[in-house]
Amino acid sequence: MTAVKYAICNETFGDWPLEKALQLAREVGYTGWEVAPFMLTDNLDQYSAADRADYRRVVENHGLQIIGLHWLLAKTEGFHLTTLDQATRDRTTKYLTELARLCRDLGGDVMVLGSPAQRNYPESQSAEQAMEAAAECVRGAVPALEEYGVRLALEPLGRAEGNFLNTAAEGRALMQRIDSPQVGLHLDVKAMSDEGTPIDQIIRDNADAMMHFHANDPNRRGPGMGDVDFVPIFQALRDIQYSGWVSVEVFDYSPGVETLVRESMANMRAAQN
Repeated sequence: MTAVKYAICNETFGDWPLEKALQLAREVGYTGWEVAPFMLTDNLDQYSAADRADYRRVVENHGLQIIGLHWLLAKTEGFHLTTLDQATRDRTTKYLTELARLCRDLGGDVMVLGSPAQRNYPESQSAEQAMEAAAECVRGAVPALEEYGVRLALEPLGRAEGNFLNTAAEGRALMQRIDSPQVGLHLDVKAMSDEGTPIDQIIRDNADAMMHFHANDPNRRGPGMGDVDFVPIFQALRDIQYSGWVSVEVFDYSPGVETLVRESMANMRAAQN
């Protein structure tokens, strides 16, 4: 890991005009822009090639690069990763292929698969059934990932978010079932804080599989805005020579956009001095 590449998720800015959001992000020092599809459109089929080109142009004209997508299934209907209903899984696979094309069109190359509401499974279903259903669902999208040059990063989430993929080890297990170089692991500080293993150790243990990284805190705010010490986290990223993006993702917007954007960056930089 040489110079850190800082990105920020676009939903952080809420209803700010795009140009205003990009201007602040670039001023503070972010150079990557991570996109939640629901911030672009509520109907992907109607989000045209011209719409995609225009959005990408605006972002790049402000000196940022669209790095990819996250919250892939959030605020959608009719999709689910682990359901035993074949038709629903087929629709989900098809939607993932369309998202891969969107990612490519915007200039990104990574998609983070979290979206807990669309992957948690009921008590009537076993963990094994859920894992195999998810593997089949994602496996069907691999040809599109290959065609569009997009990687899919599986995101473990803490137990507060649900019952599927709660640890990095479980994420790796699903990755191995899918068995594609286009599919790897995403690590998130808030989620890793729910594991018993120290965060820096999880990073080291999964260096070979990690495709993407989210910086945040269990209090749902930005990095350094809670109790997590980011000094060993950035040291671990340096030690494994991580060359991907460190992207800020928050869930509690109450401090306000400017505070979240500026303090997150200041805290990440301070953790490396």
